[in-house]
Amino acid sequence: MLKNLNAKTIILASKSPRRRDLLSDLGITFKVIAKPIKEDFPSEMNPHLIAEYLANKKSSVFHPKSEEIIITADTVVIHNSKVLNKPKNKEEAKEILNSLSGSTHEVVTGVCIFQENNQFSFSELTHVEFKALSEWEIDYYVNNFNTSDKAGAYGIQDWIGKIGIKSIDGCYYNVMGLPLQTLYNCLINL
Repeated sequence: MLKNLNAKTIILASKSPRRRDLLSDLGITFKVIAKPIKEDFPSEMNPHLIAEYLANKKSSVFHPKSEEIIITADTVVIHNSKVLNKPKNKEEAKEILNSLSGSTHEVVTGVCIFQENNQFSFSELTHVEFKALSEWEIDYYVNNFNTSDKAGAYGIQDWIGKIGIKSIDGCYYNVMGLPLQTLYNCLINL
């Protein structure tokens, strides 16, 4: 199956180093080609639909050839029905982490797989529970790790995830930005 998949040209349309690493871990050969798009969505959209909407929007700027498979993805963090975006600065990162402290939030990753005449998309949902984080823990994380490229201001694989996450319900890799098992199953069944 994997041999057949590697016979195609797979393009990961993402600048995310985590998505690159995750897809590489599956043993899939791919190229990275990311094209800029405006990551906006209708303000009245259900927060659980945003990630898949953006993944589809990202695929719309591609025109794959017959032997190409384009993979696009987007991840959103939802807390109390509100989407928490990537923080603009350290103060905003601290505010976001304080809001997540001692509570459960949702991470939704939308993925679009696009071939010449075939497009398929799906979303994956994971619930993540943080312990009550101390002010020191939040400050340490924000001052020593990059939070600016992470929805919800954290990476589950980072220090804050290792010391702060009490439980997850769903796919761990989804929280990193790519639900691997679901993606793999979709790709080998193309």
